[in-house]
Amino acid sequence: MLCHLCQNEAQKSGQNRSGSQRYYCGECRRYFTDQSTRFLDRRCVAPETMTMILRLLLEGNSIRALERTFGVHRDTIIANMVESGEACQAFFEKTVQNVPVEDVQCDEIWGFVGMKEKTRLRNEAPEWFGDVWCFTALERTTKLILTYHVGKRTPTDTAIFADNLYFATQGRFQLTTDGYKPYRPAIRAILGARVDYATLVKVYGDSADDGRYSPGVVIGTVETAVLGEPDEDRVCTSHVERANKTLRMGIRRLTRLTDAHSKKWENHEAAMALFFAYYNFVRVHGTIKMTPAQRAGLTSETWSLERLLSEAGRV
Repeated sequence: MLCHLCQNEAQKSGQNRSGSQRYYCGECRRYFTDQSTRFLDRRCVAPETMTMILRLLLEGNSIRALERTFGVHRDTIIANMVESGEACQAFFEKTVQNVPVEDVQCDEIWGFVGMKEKTRLRNEAPEWFGDVWCFTALERTTKLILTYHVGKRTPTDTAIFADNLYFATQGRFQLTTDGYKPYRPAIRAILGARVDYATLVKVYGDSADDGRYSPGVVIGTVETAVLGEPDEDRVCTSHVERANKTLRMGIRRLTRLTDAHSKKWENHEAAMALFFAYYNFVRVHGTIKMTPAQRAGLTSETWSLERLLSEAGRV
């Protein structure tokens, strides 16, 4: 390694606290770090190990459990997850575009960053803390996640999600959502000419269990045609709700009644992006016996996680 000041040969001299290689120049008596290799040196972990850690993260393991198992610091695991998630987010937006669809279902899944919304309001914390919602759109036949949006449960975020769905799909299709009111104006304004749109609202009875997290029994549904001529037999949100259950099982920070919640908004968004790309291209769906991307014609084979990261420009 040449000293960047005097261009003489420098000797290795340990590592800094970030794990980067330090050098000492005997000529000018200075210590320095090779900034061009800092990204790789900072981890000091084999790529195969980091890929295995990501795979286990995507299967519902917690970050601290992986820290104990592999002896890799949690900050390193989080940094790798965030960088991989950001790459997968860009890849997802570029790849899942203009997909032919027939039957789309939309739903929202709840999580929180740092604290729950009631605590955020009491503490007057910034908007990037508190409740966070992920809007998802699933194609019923192929099981493909067409688009998603991480944000608050507001009309503005609903409109952004509808706009994402517009560019992710092509042609006319049937669309079903729950009864969340901002869906109607957003879909009417952005997707109105392309969808046969209906809402499905579940009616719950009294819960037989007094437990805090025991929902009431569904005793009926209310189906309402909003736009076009939706087929009553296909008005359904069960498939996207089941996909959201998969999210809760596969993303530890969404698991209820644990302390494995997100501490930063960007970490939450990266974790969601990484999982959605993994779900579409790597994870074989139990119903269709292939990946959703294969069924939708986006790829001809099942990808490995290494292939996904490579296509996303991560490795």
